[in-house]
Amino acid sequence: MEALAAGETFLFEGFRLDRRGLFRRDEREVFVPVAIGSRALDVLRVLIAAEGDLVSKNEIMVAVWPRTVVEDNNLTVQISTLRRILDQGRADGSCVQTVAGRGYRFAAVVTRHAGDSGISPTRVAVIGTRPPPPLSIVVLPFANFSNDLDQEYFADGITDDLTTDLSRIAGSFVIARRTAFTYKGKAIDTRQIGRELGVRYALEGSVRRSGQRVRANTQLIDTGTGAHLWADRFDHDACDLFALQDEITSRIAFALNLELIAAEVTHRTDHGCAGLRTSRAAHLSRPLSRNTYAEAIRLFEHALRLDPQSVDAQSWLAHALTGRMHFQMTGSAAADLARAEMLVR
Repeated sequence: MEALAAGETFLFEGFRLDRRGLFRRDEREVFVPVAIGSRALDVLRVLIAAEGDLVSKNEIMVAVWPRTVVEDNNLTVQISTLRRILDQGRADGSCVQTVAGRGYRFAAVVTRHAGDSGISPTRVAVIGTRPPPPLSIVVLPFANFSNDLDQEYFADGITDDLTTDLSRIAGSFVIARRTAFTYKGKAIDTRQIGRELGVRYALEGSVRRSGQRVRANTQLIDTGTGAHLWADRFDHDACDLFALQDEITSRIAFALNLELIAAEVTHRTDHGCAGLRTSRAAHLSRPLSRNTYAEAIRLFEHALRLDPQSVDAQSWLAHALTGRMHFQMTGSAAADLARAEMLVR
Protein backbone atom coordinates (compact mmCIF):
# COMPACT_ATOMS: atom_id res chain seq x y z
CA MET A 1 0.00 0.00 0.00
CA GLU A 2 1.47 3.37 -1.04
CA ALA A 3 1.95 5.82 1.84
CA LEU A 4 0.31 9.22 1.89
CA ALA A 5 2.39 12.04 0.50
CA ALA A 6 4.53 13.90 3.03
CA GLY A 7 2.43 16.51 4.83
CA GLU A 8 -0.84 15.39 3.23
CA THR A 9 -3.70 15.37 5.74
CA PHE A 10 -7.36 14.38 5.47
CA LEU A 11 -9.92 15.80 7.90
CA PHE A 12 -13.44 14.47 8.45
CA GLU A 13 -15.99 14.58 11.26
CA GLY A 14 -13.54 15.14 14.12
CA PHE A 15 -10.86 12.81 12.73
CA ARG A 16 -7.53 13.42 11.04
CA LEU A 17 -5.74 10.92 8.82
CA ASP A 18 -2.13 11.38 7.78
CA ARG A 19 0.88 9.18 7.05
CA ARG A 20 1.42 8.63 10.77
CA GLY A 21 -2.04 7.21 11.41
CA LEU A 22 -5.55 8.15 12.56
CA PHE A 23 -6.28 10.81 15.19
CA ARG A 24 -9.47 11.93 16.95
CA ARG A 25 -10.17 15.46 18.21
CA ASP A 26 -10.81 15.42 21.95
CA GLU A 27 -12.71 17.84 24.19
CA ARG A 28 -9.65 20.13 24.30
CA GLU A 29 -9.72 20.36 20.48
CA VAL A 30 -6.46 18.39 20.40
CA PHE A 31 -5.96 15.47 18.01
CA VAL A 32 -4.97 12.33 19.91
CA PRO A 33 -3.90 8.97 18.37
CA VAL A 34 -6.53 6.29 17.79
CA ALA A 35 -5.64 2.65 18.43
CA ILE A 36 -6.30 0.97 15.08
CA GLY A 37 -4.62 -1.82 13.11
CA SER A 38 -2.55 -1.20 9.99
CA ARG A 39 -4.93 -3.16 7.73
CA ALA A 40 -7.93 -1.11 8.81
CA LEU A 41 -5.89 2.06 8.15
CA ASP A 42 -5.01 0.79 4.69
CA VAL A 43 -8.69 0.13 3.93
CA LEU A 44 -9.57 3.63 5.13
CA ARG A 45 -6.91 5.18 2.89
CA VAL A 46 -8.23 3.29 -0.14
CA LEU A 47 -11.80 4.46 0.52
CA ILE A 48 -10.82 8.10 1.07
CA ALA A 49 -8.57 8.12 -2.00
CA ALA A 50 -11.60 7.18 -4.13
CA GLU A 51 -13.07 10.65 -3.37
CA GLY A 52 -16.62 9.45 -2.86
CA ASP A 53 -16.63 6.87 -5.65
CA LEU A 54 -17.65 3.27 -5.14
CA VAL A 55 -14.71 0.91 -4.53
CA SER A 56 -15.26 -2.77 -5.25
CA LYS A 57 -14.31 -5.44 -2.74
CA ASN A 58 -11.75 -6.81 -5.19
CA GLU A 59 -10.07 -3.40 -5.57
CA ILE A 60 -9.76 -3.07 -1.81
CA MET A 61 -8.43 -6.61 -1.43
CA VAL A 62 -5.78 -6.09 -4.10
CA ALA A 63 -4.66 -2.78 -2.58
CA VAL A 64 -4.58 -3.89 1.06
CA TRP A 65 -3.41 -7.49 0.62
CA PRO A 66 -1.24 -7.34 -2.53
CA ARG A 67 -0.06 -10.66 -3.95
CA THR A 68 -1.75 -12.44 -1.04
CA VAL A 69 -4.72 -14.81 -1.04
CA VAL A 70 -7.03 -14.03 1.88
CA GLU A 71 -10.64 -14.78 2.72
CA ASP A 72 -13.33 -12.14 2.17
CA ASN A 73 -14.13 -12.11 5.87
CA ASN A 74 -10.77 -10.40 6.49
CA LEU A 75 -12.14 -7.33 4.71
CA THR A 76 -15.44 -7.63 6.61
CA VAL A 77 -13.51 -7.56 9.91
CA GLN A 78 -11.60 -4.39 8.90
CA ILE A 79 -14.80 -2.65 7.75
CA SER A 80 -16.41 -3.48 11.09
CA THR A 81 -13.38 -2.06 12.90
CA LEU A 82 -13.62 1.20 10.96
CA ARG A 83 -17.34 1.51 11.66
CA ARG A 84 -16.85 0.86 15.37
CA ILE A 85 -14.32 3.69 15.58
CA LEU A 86 -15.69 6.23 13.09
CA ASP A 87 -19.42 5.93 13.72
CA GLN A 88 -19.46 6.70 17.45
CA GLY A 89 -22.13 9.36 17.97
CA ARG A 90 -22.83 9.68 14.24
CA ALA A 91 -26.54 10.31 13.67
CA ASP A 92 -26.91 9.86 9.89
CA GLY A 93 -25.66 6.37 9.09
CA SER A 94 -22.22 4.88 8.79
CA CYS A 95 -19.16 6.64 7.39
CA VAL A 96 -18.50 3.47 5.43
CA GLN A 97 -21.49 2.85 3.18
CA THR A 98 -22.16 -0.63 1.79
CA VAL A 99 -23.52 -0.90 -1.75
CA ALA A 100 -24.94 -4.42 -1.78
CA GLY A 101 -23.14 -6.77 -4.13
CA ARG A 102 -20.79 -4.04 -5.36
CA GLY A 103 -18.48 -2.72 -2.67
CA TYR A 104 -18.05 0.22 -0.32
CA ARG A 105 -18.04 4.02 -0.41
CA PHE A 106 -16.74 6.52 2.13
CA ALA A 107 -19.83 8.51 3.12
CA ALA A 108 -18.44 11.55 4.92
CA VAL A 109 -17.36 15.03 3.91
CA VAL A 110 -13.56 15.02 3.65
CA THR A 111 -11.19 17.96 3.33
CA ARG A 112 -7.63 17.57 2.12
CA HIS A 113 -4.70 19.68 3.23
CA ALA A 114 -1.60 19.38 1.06
CA GLY A 115 1.47 20.07 3.17
CA ASP A 116 2.15 23.62 4.25
CA SER A 117 1.19 25.18 0.93
CA GLY A 118 -1.37 27.44 2.56
CA ILE A 119 -3.98 26.33 0.04
CA SER A 120 -7.52 26.23 1.41
CA PRO A 121 -8.92 22.77 2.14
CA THR A 122 -10.59 21.08 -0.82
CA ARG A 123 -13.85 19.21 -0.40
CA VAL A 124 -13.41 15.81 -1.99
CA ALA A 125 -16.54 13.87 -1.03
CA VAL A 126 -20.13 14.70 -0.23
CA ILE A 127 -21.94 11.34 -0.16
CA GLY A 128 -24.20 9.56 2.25
CA THR A 129 -27.62 9.91 3.75
CA ARG A 130 -27.72 13.71 3.56
CA PRO A 131 -30.13 15.34 1.06
CA PRO A 132 -28.71 15.08 -2.46
CA PRO A 133 -26.96 18.24 -3.68
CA PRO A 134 -28.71 20.40 -6.29
CA LEU A 135 -27.95 19.53 -9.92
CA SER A 136 -26.61 16.12 -8.89
CA ILE A 137 -26.92 13.38 -11.51
CA VAL A 138 -25.69 9.96 -12.57
CA VAL A 139 -25.49 8.99 -16.24
CA LEU A 140 -26.41 5.31 -16.25
CA PRO A 141 -24.80 3.11 -18.93
CA PHE A 142 -26.81 3.33 -22.14
CA ALA A 143 -28.31 -0.01 -23.21
CA ASN A 144 -27.39 -1.45 -26.59
CA PHE A 145 -30.56 -2.71 -28.28
CA SER A 146 -28.85 -3.55 -31.56
CA ASN A 147 -28.41 -7.12 -32.73
CA ASP A 148 -24.73 -6.29 -33.35
CA LEU A 149 -22.83 -6.63 -30.08
CA ASP A 150 -19.98 -4.62 -31.61
CA GLN A 151 -22.18 -1.54 -31.08
CA GLU A 152 -21.66 -1.87 -27.33
CA TYR A 153 -18.67 0.48 -27.55
CA PHE A 154 -20.89 3.09 -29.19
CA ALA A 155 -23.41 3.02 -26.32
CA ASP A 156 -20.57 3.14 -23.76
CA GLY A 157 -19.00 6.06 -25.62
CA ILE A 158 -22.19 8.10 -25.38
CA THR A 159 -22.33 7.37 -21.64
CA ASP A 160 -18.70 8.48 -21.19
CA ASP A 161 -19.12 11.67 -23.21
CA LEU A 162 -22.34 12.65 -21.47
CA THR A 163 -20.70 12.17 -18.07
CA THR A 164 -17.87 14.47 -19.12
CA ASP A 165 -20.09 17.11 -20.73
CA LEU A 166 -22.59 17.29 -17.86
CA SER A 167 -19.75 17.73 -15.35
CA ARG A 168 -18.99 21.03 -17.10
CA ILE A 169 -22.35 22.50 -16.05
CA ALA A 170 -21.67 25.10 -13.37
CA GLY A 171 -22.62 23.81 -9.93
CA SER A 172 -23.23 20.25 -11.09
CA PHE A 173 -22.30 17.09 -9.17
CA VAL A 174 -21.87 14.16 -11.58
CA ILE A 175 -21.15 10.61 -10.44
CA ALA A 176 -17.92 9.23 -11.91
CA ARG A 177 -18.04 6.77 -14.81
CA ARG A 178 -16.52 3.93 -12.83
CA THR A 179 -19.27 4.06 -10.23
CA ALA A 180 -22.05 4.47 -12.79
CA PHE A 181 -20.89 1.41 -14.74
CA THR A 182 -21.38 -0.83 -11.70
CA TYR A 183 -25.09 -0.62 -12.58
CA LYS A 184 -24.61 -1.76 -16.17
CA GLY A 185 -27.01 -4.51 -17.18
CA LYS A 186 -28.79 -4.48 -13.81
CA ALA A 187 -32.50 -3.78 -13.43
CA ILE A 188 -32.52 -1.52 -10.37
CA ASP A 189 -35.13 1.07 -9.44
CA THR A 190 -33.77 4.57 -10.02
CA ARG A 191 -35.05 5.60 -6.59
CA GLN A 192 -32.72 3.04 -5.04
CA ILE A 193 -29.85 4.29 -7.23
CA GLY A 194 -30.56 7.82 -6.06
CA ARG A 195 -30.36 6.73 -2.41
CA GLU A 196 -27.18 4.74 -2.96
CA LEU A 197 -25.34 7.47 -4.86
CA GLY A 198 -26.83 10.53 -3.19
CA VAL A 199 -28.04 12.17 -6.42
CA ARG A 200 -31.28 13.91 -7.34
CA TYR A 201 -31.42 12.89 -11.01
CA ALA A 202 -30.58 9.90 -13.18
CA LEU A 203 -30.19 9.89 -16.95
CA GLU A 204 -30.80 6.59 -18.68
CA GLY A 205 -31.05 5.72 -22.34
CA SER A 206 -30.68 3.19 -25.12
CA VAL A 207 -29.11 2.98 -28.55
CA ARG A 208 -30.39 0.91 -31.46
CA ARG A 209 -28.81 0.58 -34.89
CA SER A 210 -30.60 -0.75 -37.96
CA GLY A 211 -28.69 -0.63 -41.21
CA GLN A 212 -27.40 2.91 -41.66
CA ARG A 213 -29.75 4.44 -39.10
CA VAL A 214 -29.14 4.92 -35.39
CA ARG A 215 -31.75 5.83 -32.79
CA ALA A 216 -30.95 7.01 -29.28
CA ASN A 217 -33.65 7.34 -26.62
CA THR A 218 -32.99 9.24 -23.38
CA GLN A 219 -34.97 9.88 -20.19
CA LEU A 220 -34.24 12.19 -17.26
CA ILE A 221 -35.63 10.79 -14.00
CA ASP A 222 -36.22 12.34 -10.58
CA THR A 223 -34.71 9.74 -8.22
CA GLY A 224 -36.81 10.97 -5.32
CA THR A 225 -40.11 10.06 -6.96
CA GLY A 226 -39.13 7.94 -9.97
CA ALA A 227 -41.00 10.40 -12.21
CA HIS A 228 -39.82 11.00 -15.79
CA LEU A 229 -39.02 14.70 -16.09
CA TRP A 230 -37.86 14.81 -19.70
CA ALA A 231 -37.43 12.46 -22.65
CA ASP A 232 -36.23 12.75 -26.22
CA ARG A 233 -35.40 10.61 -29.22
CA PHE A 234 -32.59 11.14 -31.73
CA ASP A 235 -32.58 9.55 -35.20
CA HIS A 236 -29.54 9.89 -37.46
CA ASP A 237 -27.61 8.33 -40.29
CA ALA A 238 -24.67 6.24 -39.14
CA CYS A 239 -22.13 7.13 -41.82
CA ASP A 240 -19.67 8.49 -39.26
CA LEU A 241 -20.24 7.01 -35.81
CA PHE A 242 -17.82 9.36 -34.06
CA ALA A 243 -19.44 12.45 -35.55
CA LEU A 244 -22.85 11.02 -34.72
CA GLN A 245 -21.77 10.31 -31.14
CA ASP A 246 -20.56 13.91 -30.76
CA GLU A 247 -23.83 15.29 -32.13
CA ILE A 248 -26.04 13.15 -29.92
CA THR A 249 -23.93 13.93 -26.86
CA SER A 250 -23.88 17.69 -27.43
CA ARG A 251 -27.64 17.84 -28.06
CA ILE A 252 -28.50 15.77 -24.99
CA ALA A 253 -26.06 17.67 -22.77
CA PHE A 254 -27.39 21.02 -23.96
CA ALA A 255 -31.00 19.98 -23.47
CA LEU A 256 -30.25 18.49 -20.05
CA ASN A 257 -28.49 21.65 -19.00
CA LEU A 258 -31.77 23.51 -19.52
CA GLU A 259 -33.96 20.79 -18.03
CA LEU A 260 -31.86 20.32 -14.89
CA ILE A 261 -31.67 24.05 -14.34
CA ALA A 262 -35.40 24.45 -14.88
CA ALA A 263 -36.06 21.69 -12.36
CA GLU A 264 -33.75 23.38 -9.83
CA VAL A 265 -35.57 26.69 -10.29
CA THR A 266 -38.70 24.91 -9.10
CA HIS A 267 -36.87 23.29 -6.17
CA ARG A 268 -35.29 26.54 -5.04
CA THR A 269 -37.80 29.30 -5.70
CA ASP A 270 -41.38 28.28 -5.10
CA HIS A 271 -42.12 24.90 -3.55
CA GLY A 272 -45.67 25.95 -2.80
CA CYS A 273 -46.67 27.09 -6.28
CA ALA A 274 -48.72 24.35 -7.97
CA GLY A 275 -48.94 26.34 -11.20
CA LEU A 276 -45.16 26.52 -11.50
CA ARG A 277 -44.76 22.81 -10.85
CA THR A 278 -47.45 22.02 -13.42
CA SER A 279 -45.86 24.18 -16.12
CA ARG A 280 -42.48 22.68 -15.35
CA ALA A 281 -43.82 19.13 -15.73
CA ALA A 282 -45.58 20.08 -18.98
CA HIS A 283 -42.52 21.49 -20.70
CA LEU A 284 -40.11 18.85 -19.36
CA SER A 285 -42.22 16.06 -20.84
CA ARG A 286 -41.79 17.38 -24.39
CA PRO A 287 -38.77 17.31 -26.73
CA LEU A 288 -36.61 20.42 -27.10
CA SER A 289 -38.58 22.94 -29.19
CA ARG A 290 -39.56 26.59 -29.47
CA ASN A 291 -42.28 25.98 -26.89
CA THR A 292 -40.05 24.24 -24.36
CA TYR A 293 -37.44 26.98 -24.68
CA ALA A 294 -40.13 29.60 -24.16
CA GLU A 295 -41.39 27.75 -21.07
CA ALA A 296 -37.88 27.39 -19.65
CA ILE A 297 -37.26 31.12 -20.18
CA ARG A 298 -40.57 31.90 -18.48
CA LEU A 299 -39.47 29.85 -15.45
CA PHE A 300 -36.13 31.64 -15.27
CA GLU A 301 -37.84 35.02 -15.58
CA HIS A 302 -40.10 33.97 -12.70
CA ALA A 303 -37.07 33.03 -10.58
CA LEU A 304 -35.46 36.37 -11.39
CA ARG A 305 -38.58 38.24 -10.29
CA LEU A 306 -38.51 36.34 -6.99
CA ASP A 307 -34.86 37.25 -6.47
CA PRO A 308 -33.67 40.06 -8.78
CA GLN A 309 -30.13 39.79 -7.38
CA SER A 310 -29.79 36.06 -8.10
CA VAL A 311 -26.68 35.48 -10.18
CA ASP A 312 -27.84 31.91 -10.85
CA ALA A 313 -31.17 33.02 -12.29
CA GLN A 314 -29.46 35.64 -14.45
CA SER A 315 -26.91 33.18 -15.85
CA TRP A 316 -29.51 30.45 -16.46
CA LEU A 317 -31.77 32.89 -18.28
CA ALA A 318 -28.86 34.06 -20.42
CA HIS A 319 -28.00 30.45 -21.19
CA ALA A 320 -31.55 29.68 -22.32
CA LEU A 321 -31.71 32.78 -24.49
CA THR A 322 -28.46 31.94 -26.27
CA GLY A 323 -29.49 28.29 -26.48
CA ARG A 324 -32.59 28.92 -28.50
CA MET A 325 -30.51 31.19 -30.74
CA HIS A 326 -28.03 28.35 -31.26
CA PHE A 327 -30.79 25.95 -32.32
CA GLN A 328 -32.56 28.64 -34.37
CA MET A 329 -35.73 28.39 -32.31
CA THR A 330 -36.42 32.11 -31.96
CA GLY A 331 -37.75 34.87 -34.15
CA SER A 332 -36.01 37.52 -32.06
CA ALA A 333 -32.36 36.50 -32.17
CA ALA A 334 -31.00 40.04 -31.89
CA ALA A 335 -33.20 40.84 -28.87
CA ASP A 336 -32.29 37.53 -27.19
CA LEU A 337 -28.58 38.21 -27.68
CA ALA A 338 -28.88 41.74 -26.32
CA ARG A 339 -30.78 40.52 -23.24
CA ALA A 340 -28.27 37.71 -22.63
CA GLU A 341 -25.32 40.11 -22.86
CA MET A 342 -27.01 42.47 -20.41
CA LEU A 343 -27.61 39.62 -17.94
CA VAL A 344 -24.00 38.43 -17.85
CA ARG A 345 -22.34 41.87 -17.53
